[in-house]
Amino acid sequence: MALDTTYWQVRSDKTIRYIGGDHTTATANYVSVLELHRFLQDLGDNASVANDDYMDITTLNPSDKKFDTIITLTNGYTLDDAYTTPASEFIFQGSIIQGVDGVDEEIYDGIKIVSNRGVIVNVIQDNAVLANKFWNSIPDGESFAGINPDPANGVAMQFMVKVKAADAEIDNATLLFNTREWGKTYSEFRIPSTGRGENTVPLTFAADLNNTTAGATIDSWSTIANITEGWNEIDVNQDTTNEEYYAEWNRDTYSINQFYERMKRITENGSTTQLYGMDGELFRGITHSLETDAEAGGSWVEGGATPVSWGTGATAGTGQILANADTGNILYIQLLTGVVPTDSMLLTQGGVTATTIASNSVLEKTVSTPMCGASTGSSLVGSYGFSLEYADLAVNDKIQALDGTTRQPPNNVQFSVGGIQPGYYILVGPEDGSGGLAYDQLSNDALLDQAGTTEVVVTEAIPDNTPTSGSIRIERADGQYTRHDYSAVAIGTRTFTITSEDFDTNNAAADANIFISYIDEASVGTSINYNTVQTSTQTLYVEARFGGTGPNYTDSIKPAASTGTLGTTGGSATLSPVSDA
Repeated sequence: MALDTTYWQVRSDKTIRYIGGDHTTATANYVSVLELHRFLQDLGDNASVANDDYMDITTLNPSDKKFDTIITLTNGYTLDDAYTTPASEFIFQGSIIQGVDGVDEEIYDGIKIVSNRGVIVNVIQDNAVLANKFWNSIPDGESFAGINPDPANGVAMQFMVKVKAADAEIDNATLLFNTREWGKTYSEFRIPSTGRGENTVPLTFAADLNNTTAGATIDSWSTIANITEGWNEIDVNQDTTNEEYYAEWNRDTYSINQFYERMKRITENGSTTQLYGMDGELFRGITHSLETDAEAGGSWVEGGATPVSWGTGATAGTGQILANADTGNILYIQLLTGVVPTDSMLLTQGGVTATTIASNSVLEKTVSTPMCGASTGSSLVGSYGFSLEYADLAVNDKIQALDGTTRQPPNNVQFSVGGIQPGYYILVGPEDGSGGLAYDQLSNDALLDQAGTTEVVVTEAIPDNTPTSGSIRIERADGQYTRHDYSAVAIGTRTFTITSEDFDTNNAAADANIFISYIDEASVGTSINYNTVQTSTQTLYVEARFGGTGPNYTDSIKPAASTGTLGTTGGSATLSPVSDA
């Protein structure tokens, strides 16, 4: 669009004012930095002041062109950003450098967003989202957001951002751009220090097919929570060795994709949900690890109100501590402002200090958008250092620990029993091949006849899908099958660790029957379940009994039994109890 002289004026105080329409009107007049320069130079060759422009051949030169995209306003001329419609908002395709008599330099740098039309862009400067998002305006006659688009070249919008004021760069001239609109893909691009001219910013903006639930619905999913915010250890792949993470989330009863949507909701544009001491819309996850010597003056605080800081001037920066390694003196941070520290640099958080080691102390990490990673619809491809608690993970989830290695959990599945009521006693055990309970699933390896027994060894190999804790039933000398809770199972040594039990007066003979009772308790709801690791198919025996309550026993049922199949995707059984009132 060519510069319309009726919408621009040069005032007697040397301010260049825009007096056209705002961003949504037909009279909005956007001009390139080169067009502005040509306009000023054209006024400067006039014989006398004309119209409302106080400039002619007798006035000092207002501007200088180094390149077509870099214009310097000279001799005290400046853009009028204090007026109702700030002049800088209507200039694009380059940089404007200005100052008063060569001091108090200010710089506006050009930004070109390469993305789909309609993208909504946030600009984060000095760890704050710029409130005046004029670049997202919908121009008159357009159906897409974004000023100065160039669709033929994939440009969604073009504008300028002030990166230097009063002779000091704002946040080292760093700008972070992101897209965090509901139902759309999230993306970000960081410019560590803008360059003069026009800076290209590539962003993605498309429908997210795994993000279709109404935001108001997701707001009610408040039981999804980060149960360990900061350094923690989880054995994701169940190899008996814990890995290290900075988050351990509980997704409660929600699916993995619902969890993914919740993570997007609490970090979308405008979110004030607190994560590690910052608003959700600013949270990105770990951006860097810092290896240091031992801290002095106390201990680092993860999250919280005080970030860690370092350097001065051009070397200054701050970061939020997301995890403090228990061993190795490594801080995992999200960079907030400035530049990352260098080797042998002092870090400070309140009274706590440490120094980065002499070489290779700072490592950059890949940031995911959204911060939790990606959803396939049924599984999570997790971001760096991010995890759910082990019980909430499934075999297709891919979780990346702080050591950079991606691991997958074993095939965690669930077996559920439905068609029941609160108070029914539910027994789920192995099936004997003819629809009954397999009392002889396992057998006792040696006589149990001592008080204080805490270990039960069986003759057969313990099935691989045995839950890590639960209960077993043991045949006693008097013929009853007593229930025993176990807290650990050692498949290799065929041993169950049980709660201390006296077998001295009612022993369990060698070869006595033993079976695993996968569910062995009264129900508190209309369904009951258990979790295990499953790699094959197993048939289970399921039974419910309830003798009723009150003098008339109106709630009584006849014993209800059935079978169910547990496979690699889980399983279920539904009972149909008949009244015995």
